[in-house]
Amino acid sequence: MNAIVISGGPGSGKTTLLNALKSRGFNCSDEISRQLIQEQVNLNSENLPWKNLSSFAELALERMVEEYKKSLLLEEPTFFDRAIPDIIAYLKVGNIRVESQFNEALKNYKYQSNVFMAPPWEAIYINDNERWQTFEEATELYNMLTKTYQTAGYTLIELPSCSVEERVDFVLEKLEQNKSI
Repeated sequence: MNAIVISGGPGSGKTTLLNALKSRGFNCSDEISRQLIQEQVNLNSENLPWKNLSSFAELALERMVEEYKKSLLLEEPTFFDRAIPDIIAYLKVGNIRVESQFNEALKNYKYQSNVFMAPPWEAIYINDNERWQTFEEATELYNMLTKTYQTAGYTLIELPSCSVEERVDFVLEKLEQNKSI
């Protein structure tokens, strides 16, 4: 399986890690949620996670399925900044019913069984235009993410709190151990 997920709570260094992997020549799918937030804000839309999480989640699911399908056309692995289980975890934290299309997508679009999880890391956590959560909320989401991925049958590999270069080396070493790349 060439679809490798890097997940974790907001502000835990996922995107920085993905950018470093990209700079080393790996295929990477940028975080769909961040892209959608920027697009929806520019459209002055209500389809934002803090205004209409259900509608936002549907947009994110559609875009994530598209990205997943694109990755299947490549021979090399693709690293994903979040994946379908993340949407489900966000809905659960928001106390919003997880509709059947999310569970169907979870069954139909499988990622590599080992998922890299970036734990909450307060020393690097910052808010920005797309990250509105407090550190405590980011930690709550991380806990739901781990539960959601484990319930879906994924094995979690916690990323160490270290430099981005060390994190890249850690990921590549773990993948080599599992013969994933």
